[in-house]
Amino acid sequence: MQEVYVGLGSNQDSPLNHVQRAIGEFKRIKDTTLVAASSLYQTKAWGIVSQDDFINAVVKLKTMLSANELFDALMAMEQAHGRVRKEKWGPRTLDCDLLLYGQHQISSEILTVPHPGVTSRATVLIPLAEIAPTLVILDQPISYYLQLCDKSGVKKLSSSPEENSIL
Repeated sequence: MQEVYVGLGSNQDSPLNHVQRAIGEFKRIKDTTLVAASSLYQTKAWGIVSQDDFINAVVKLKTMLSANELFDALMAMEQAHGRVRKEKWGPRTLDCDLLLYGQHQISSEILTVPHPGVTSRATVLIPLAEIAPTLVILDQPISYYLQLCDKSGVKKLSSSPEENSIL
């Protein structure tokens, strides 16, 4: 079993709903268990900043799937949420990023793990630290990276995804 962390983000078509639904959908991925989900956070767009704010969260999973199999499941989840890839860092209905796959380092045409932004983006680091405060990434504690990143533009919405229910 691998301990895995996945970042979620959405800023189109009811983003809060997309992220909440996606968290629940992890329970349906074969050979995978949802262990924890962070609070939801409203964050400023990164990359292309002239777009709506995002809703972000991070989940912790345990899985028997290979990194590529899990990546395929994440891409299928994005497609089920109507994701259309028009431009890098552009608006999206759902973004699922494989942040960490155990302590493995993977570099292929389709997958880079740890995710390139995991050590520098507050939109990932803050929710990740919430559910894994003692996590070590590339031989450094997560607290090291948190000290270095710009945390402005990140607003916690609640202490649990269920409290953000829009139903």
